[in-house]
Amino acid sequence: MNQLKNAHSPYLLQHAENPVHWKFWNNESLEQALKENKLLLISIGYSACHWCHVMEHECFEDFDVAEVMNNHFVSIKIDREEQPEVDAIYMKALQLMTKQGGWPLNIVALPNGKPVWGATYASKSQWIEVLTQLSDLYKNDPEKMVDYADKLLNGIEIISNTDELPKSESSFNLNHLIQKWSKSFDWEYGGYARAPKFMMPSNLEFLQDYGFLTNDKNILNFVDLSLTKMAWGGLFDTIHGGFSRYSVDVKWHIPHFEKMLYDNALLLKVYSDAYKRTQNNLYKEVIEKTIQFLKDEFLNTQGGFYAAFDADSLTPENKLVEGAYYSWKIEELKTILKDDFNLFSEVFNINDFGYWEDDFYVLIQNKELDKIAEEANITFEVLIEKKKNWETLLKTYRDKRNKPRLDDKIITSWNGMLLSGLVHANSILKDIEIEETIYNLESFISNHLTKEDYNLGHVYKNDNLYIDGLFEDYAFVIQAYIDLYSNSFNEEYLQKAKNYTHVAFDLFYDVEKHFFCSHRKDPNLIIKHFEIEDNVIPASNSVMANNLLILGQLFQNSYFTETAKKMTHHILETIDYASAFSHWLLAFLKTKNTFTEITIMGSEVKEYLHIIYEKYYPNSLKTGSKNKSSLPFLKDYKINQNTEIYICTNNNCLQPMKDLNEFLNYYQNINK
Repeated sequence: MNQLKNAHSPYLLQHAENPVHWKFWNNESLEQALKENKLLLISIGYSACHWCHVMEHECFEDFDVAEVMNNHFVSIKIDREEQPEVDAIYMKALQLMTKQGGWPLNIVALPNGKPVWGATYASKSQWIEVLTQLSDLYKNDPEKMVDYADKLLNGIEIISNTDELPKSESSFNLNHLIQKWSKSFDWEYGGYARAPKFMMPSNLEFLQDYGFLTNDKNILNFVDLSLTKMAWGGLFDTIHGGFSRYSVDVKWHIPHFEKMLYDNALLLKVYSDAYKRTQNNLYKEVIEKTIQFLKDEFLNTQGGFYAAFDADSLTPENKLVEGAYYSWKIEELKTILKDDFNLFSEVFNINDFGYWEDDFYVLIQNKELDKIAEEANITFEVLIEKKKNWETLLKTYRDKRNKPRLDDKIITSWNGMLLSGLVHANSILKDIEIEETIYNLESFISNHLTKEDYNLGHVYKNDNLYIDGLFEDYAFVIQAYIDLYSNSFNEEYLQKAKNYTHVAFDLFYDVEKHFFCSHRKDPNLIIKHFEIEDNVIPASNSVMANNLLILGQLFQNSYFTETAKKMTHHILETIDYASAFSHWLLAFLKTKNTFTEITIMGSEVKEYLHIIYEKYYPNSLKTGSKNKSSLPFLKDYKINQNTEIYICTNNNCLQPMKDLNEFLNYYQNINK
């Protein structure tokens, strides 16, 4: 066994028996490379990555490959979920070298860590050939490699340099950005007109808010199209619940079958907002099934949630195959469904549209159920009941299969995302069990993921909190506590958010750059990494900008507010493609005169809040108290005999509303 036998990460442990002499990313490994003047081979992946497993089997389990790697390289294996800052820096290098990225991410670097070559998947013959060439080049012409490494590092520094960002928003035009953005929309299946196809929750969250605030029906139709087609596709597991990471085709049909906690956590808010806006029962079904999946498969006994399900699972022949757990053959379905098979096939396309490969089908819908019911000459209610029964039968059958492998790391930032998602989801579900899940998850974050003085850790496993917290952990945990406050008006949650914020400033804020660095000081990193662009997961800096705008308002803290505004305005002028800055645009909306404060004061504050929280009210801050509050934002509000609701926009307030019906009438009128 190599050094990885002592790892916590399931991904690293999978490589512990490789003949490659894998080492950890740490001072000792990097010092060894310098001492022996050997090239570094840095291989980065994650447990749910299908092609990572393929390359391990073809290359890293092979003794010929191991001989080349062990003789000429110091080989380091990294779980990107444990060390996302290392992954991000070397991903920039790969993208500069090859114009593309992905995992497994394989980098060859000089002994000082400066990259000189990179690739994703490679076959055994390709891998041996290129490693041999690189080793020979370093032995015979090291100056050439050093020169290239210096130029590449310069390129990485240029694209990472926040000093070059403009400081003004003078020519920022949001409407122009939206028009340009909309040209990439897929009006047949939703999402973007390309494959592979990612769900991009932050994009959908912003577009939904923007479309609603500007009464842009076109944008809202696109959001609803995307959410519906995603829920209908094989991307969403209608049997067990939960979304896979992305689809390999344009119609959301065949996923890359891994299920990640973060995707499902982020989508809970998007679908919850969409349900509030439309009352579409499909959205509610997605929310309920997703939460049930997470509780069934990812919830640990202490209240935290695991990271991921693998794309691969064991077949009856004991072979690891991608998608084996999720796909069906016609003979199986006929045996399970009997006389209902033909109707089931109409609903879930057991036909050319739903065909995958090797006689397997992946369930996908493409027609409204009421239309199918009409064509089948049955009522809509009967078809709904049949669909539920079919899914129960298939679930019972599938439970006998081997489940995908579980990555049982608990990642702090992802659990923060889920806590937010559950809070938003339960504002419409009002489920006592979910309320208990929220309580237990908050307790887990507070008691197991937090060390002394509000210092967070990044990963938890086997009762061990290891790796110091990254900035992303603070950003998403702070967001979760703000959401907890907004759904309860419990000021203890706000105080926790504020305490974590002070620690984040102390550890990560760069006064000169005006942004938060993604990691603590690490002499082994070739540059400091500032996470700026929003991806499937929004950038930690954009999340923090939104957090600071809310906390600045509630605590009347001008430093928080001005820091957030500087960060946001610093970004605005750089935006060319808005999809990579959608969470920054949410922060931008909070600085505009459409931002609304909804304040509830009085004895019935909880009852009012729960009803108001059922309504879709984007770009707003909800706050209030049953009693006189010491919270700076609320300190001047009085408690009167009747519970009152205050609506304020851009420092202009309406007359206090004396009862809930008055507010609901107001809400209905502004949303006509």
